[in-house]
Amino acid sequence: MTTNPPILTYTLEEILSRLDQKIEKQFTEVNQKMDRQFTEVNQKMDRQFAEVNQKMDRQFAEVNQKMEKQFAEVNKKLETIDNRLNKLEIGQAELSGEIKTLEEKVIGIDKRLDNQEFINRG
Repeated sequence: MTTNPPILTYTLEEILSRLDQKIEKQFTEVNQKMDRQFTEVNQKMDRQFAEVNQKMDRQFAEVNQKMEKQFAEVNKKLETIDNRLNKLEIGQAELSGEIKTLEEKVIGIDKRLDNQEFINRG
């Protein structure tokens, strides 16, 4: 008993249709993989950008705090200098008044000395 091998008959259209389906399936799989990878890359980039933004925000906050501290110190020093300058101006005004008083006394002493010399000559 011999068995006859089965005879398969396919038309060219059927073969091309199957090939087309396989190619479509592979393109779909590739597109899905690419979409997943793009999504992963986008998520990673978003996380990285968020981390960089947080670091920059912290550093900006630190710089702002340091600047505010420096400005406060400069303002304090300027106030101290302004107070000292005011004291100097007040002291100068007092000295000016004392100099005028001394000048008047010297003029008075000078007149008395002139009178005394005149008396001593005579």
